[in-house]
Amino acid sequence: MEASEDRLVILDRDGVVNIDSDRFIKHPDEWKPIPGSLEAIALLNQAGFRVVIATNQSGVGRGLFDMVTLNAIHEKMMDALNRVGGRVEAVFFCPHAANAGCDCRKPEIGMFVEISQRYTLPLSQVPCIGDSLRDLQAAQRAGGQPWLVRTGKGERTLATGGLPEGTRVFDNLAEAARVIIAETEA
Repeated sequence: MEASEDRLVILDRDGVVNIDSDRFIKHPDEWKPIPGSLEAIALLNQAGFRVVIATNQSGVGRGLFDMVTLNAIHEKMMDALNRVGGRVEAVFFCPHAANAGCDCRKPEIGMFVEISQRYTLPLSQVPCIGDSLRDLQAAQRAGGQPWLVRTGKGERTLATGGLPEGTRVFDNLAEAARVIIAETEA
């Protein structure tokens, strides 16, 4: 199915699409998909959804890896997606360290505003799937739908509480994708 102009899903990367690390994903060899996540993106694509990623990558700002390495990590992700028939249309990222004071680092909404403008689409009907409180806060503040997955930091985020009102919780991206598709077809 061709991607629909008004069907969009925003994903965090680490902990949602790939296995997260408290020491950052600093090299393509460290990027490993969460089982079922790539297939979930392919299912969303087949159901007519555009999928984009909004990810904090402060490792760049901290000097842990450079833009060439970040691009290589994303190329590995795109290649892996391509092998299962999936596609991420764009990767929006914040390269700044936490203390940089930028407006793009989640929980700030800069990346979400940019996505909304790029796709000329209000985010009110857009599932924004993340595993951390800052992902959910940014989604809600930008007018999107905060969806939490239990993978990555998700269990810890759920246990800590304080989730934005209306946050929906799923075991993983595969379950969230199935719900998105079922609700669209209903």
